Amino acid sequence: MQTVHVRITGRVQGVGYRAWTVEHARKMGVKGWVRNRRDGSVEAIFQGEEKYVFKLLGLCEDGPLLARVSNVLVDDVKAETAYEGFLPLDTL
Repeated sequence: MQTVHVRITGRVQGVGYRAWTVEHARKMGVKGWVRNRRDGSVEAIFQGEEKYVFKLLGLCEDGPLLARVSNVLVDDVKAETAYEGFLPLDTL
């Protein structure tokens, strides 16, 4: 089980990035959440089989069609929670 904290920067808000992330994460069985940040970035927690977490991270480098990703910052985290699904959260 792999758990990572992700911060995506660039033109990633107002382009459907959260919904796109939810769709792809659910298809791969990755658990966690995604939300917009007031600084214009998108933040997420991905938890699941390592190969699917890394596949999703790779997809995040491009994002949805209208996104222009500048950077995907990834930090491994110690999972204190076992997530049950993948949810969009409110902006923080």
